[in-house]
Amino acid sequence: VAGVNTHDRPNVFWKIKRLVEGDPDSLFGLTGLEGLRFEEVLALMAQAGGFDPDPSLKHGLVIVDPDRVLEAASEVGERLGAAAERGERVLLATGHPTGLPILYQAVGELLTEAGAKLLRPLEGFTWNDGGRRRQIRYFGGVAMLTDRASALHTHRSEAMERMLVEAEPELVFADHGFAGAAIEAGIDTVSIADVNDPALVVARQQGRAGAVIVMDDNVQPEAYWPVFQSMAEPFRRRGLA
Repeated sequence: VAGVNTHDRPNVFWKIKRLVEGDPDSLFGLTGLEGLRFEEVLALMAQAGGFDPDPSLKHGLVIVDPDRVLEAASEVGERLGAAAERGERVLLATGHPTGLPILYQAVGELLTEAGAKLLRPLEGFTWNDGGRRRQIRYFGGVAMLTDRASALHTHRSEAMERMLVEAEPELVFADHGFAGAAIEAGIDTVSIADVNDPALVVARQQGRAGAVIVMDDNVQPEAYWPVFQSMAEPFRRRGLA
């Protein structure tokens, strides 16, 4: 989750360059990211992840500061706790079905037990995407994109865009294009991003999004337990757990 990230500096630099060049796969469905400079985006990601922002260091590992991860997780937990306290409608979704589902599912249980309402818009909805079948499914209350046989890793925003036609969440907790589409729609959003996916962090800097946890988003699912504990602490302080 923290420490040595799966993505090294060449990969992070490449992905930031793709964002500033307007690559659709890197935008996560967000507009208003034009005119960004490589150095400013690198500085934002380095600040969020706690690694060296020097653009001249083009090689080597990216080391994520665990304290930054836990601080951001606590900030996300504060917003989730407020949602539970107010009985808000919350939507959970992930584009990383091999790493993050258990974390989202545990958060979903925490939310519902504390008074929030989890939404499940377009559950089972299926459409054709260039000859490929796509379907929205919920696993323990967490939305994922599937091909009806397998859950898919996706950066795309289309699934969330479709879901938001049917539902009006007051809060979204998601990643990748699921989070980007919610931010673009003006919905209060907290999210998760890896060090090589800067779009959500930029949106946060622009004042369009809530807290973003910058960490490795595809390690063993059980490794996110400390992150969940940090997110749950605000619930305990509020007497909700």
